[in-house]
Amino acid sequence: MRIVNVKECGEQEVERLLQKAAFDEVELSPAIREGNKKLFGADLTAAEVVAKIVGDVRREGDAAVMRYTKLIDRTELTPEYFVVSEAEFKEAETLVNEKVMESLRRSIANVRRYHEEQKPKSWITYREEGSLLGQSVLPLDRVGLYVPGGTAAYPSSVVMNAVPAAVAGVREIIMMCPPRDGKINPYVLLAAKEIGVSKIFKIGGAQAVAAMAFGTKTVPRVDKITGPGNIFVTLAKKAVYGHCDIDMLAGPSEILIIADESADPVYTAADMLSQAEHDPLASSIVITTNAALAEKTAAEVEKQLANLPRKAIASASIERNGLIVVAEDMMQAIRFANLSAPEHLELLTEQPFQLLPHIRHAGAVFLGANSPEPLGDYFAGPDHILPTGGTSRFYSVLNVETFMKRTSFISYTQPALKKVSDDIVRLAEAEGLQAHANAIRLRGGK
Repeated sequence: MRIVNVKECGEQEVERLLQKAAFDEVELSPAIREGNKKLFGADLTAAEVVAKIVGDVRREGDAAVMRYTKLIDRTELTPEYFVVSEAEFKEAETLVNEKVMESLRRSIANVRRYHEEQKPKSWITYREEGSLLGQSVLPLDRVGLYVPGGTAAYPSSVVMNAVPAAVAGVREIIMMCPPRDGKINPYVLLAAKEIGVSKIFKIGGAQAVAAMAFGTKTVPRVDKITGPGNIFVTLAKKAVYGHCDIDMLAGPSEILIIADESADPVYTAADMLSQAEHDPLASSIVITTNAALAEKTAAEVEKQLANLPRKAIASASIERNGLIVVAEDMMQAIRFANLSAPEHLELLTEQPFQLLPHIRHAGAVFLGANSPEPLGDYFAGPDHILPTGGTSRFYSVLNVETFMKRTSFISYTQPALKKVSDDIVRLAEAEGLQAHANAIRLRGGK
């Protein structure tokens, strides 16, 4: 992990270090590249692999899904076994710890309560001469949720995907999750059942995204795909966008912590590692105004790493993307944070709410020492599916409106139309669209 002092290296160097690599520029590991050679007979980039899988699924449907599930996930499934059966749900119920399920149910309740407060409403406004304008806000008919199942199982991702969709009123929710040895984690299955997911498919990767986007004989076509995944899932979402909608293009997880002299280095280090253990590509950054805290935090990271079950992953992440910046003052720290536009932003400062009005770009903001990032991951209520890679400049956290669409409506009376007809005719003729102008004139305009 690198520690840099702005006074020594300059602002431009810090800005360069804070710039994120685009999600489609991630360098594949040697193991994955070797796997690609075996599967495809060539050293393909991630984008080339995804293009082939998506194209094959679009042309061949279930046959391609079956083939890639066998090749990539080492699971042989025929289409009649793609969907999780009732027997598999019953088996899952015997495998879970009831205390964990109670915590999961409380998490679902918190997330549901938060998202109920977000739900937008349709509206109508009345104007001159009896005209009215309005907007209807309606849920999508069918959505597809992607839940990762790679290096870890994530029932929390089921909650954060499915609850907003259910609150929005989506008619049919299907879910894709890559199997391990032909099975899906029991907590993932039961979380989906608790929330009301219609069908769960034991399919993962780019083939799952393509199947949802185009539909197959077994997999229904969806209107929108949401949920994070690895680079292949993300690029597949990019490839199918336009055939259906997507939530965002999510990359590796990241955290940025702004800390002053009041911050506890033990907490600061723990919060860095909370993201580092996700993925070797995850990013953990601290920007502090206190050089002593920087040194203590770096030492504490090494100390805590020693006891982590996922030490290898977290160590690789900290080595590659761990960074501590010593800023000249708090406003410079905030400017750097806004430049980075992180997925998770923690304010470990004495007066975090004084800084909040200056934060412009972050997926979620955690204020104070008692609001660490895992609180948002699992339990508080706001969604944890957040924009990464600096995209919080223009993407929003997943929410109820993600699963809804707006339709405007217009109703004018004849007097109302006549009152505005001259303006419309002039504008239409100025654009050379005579038929538009005629459509107004024929209704009593000039």
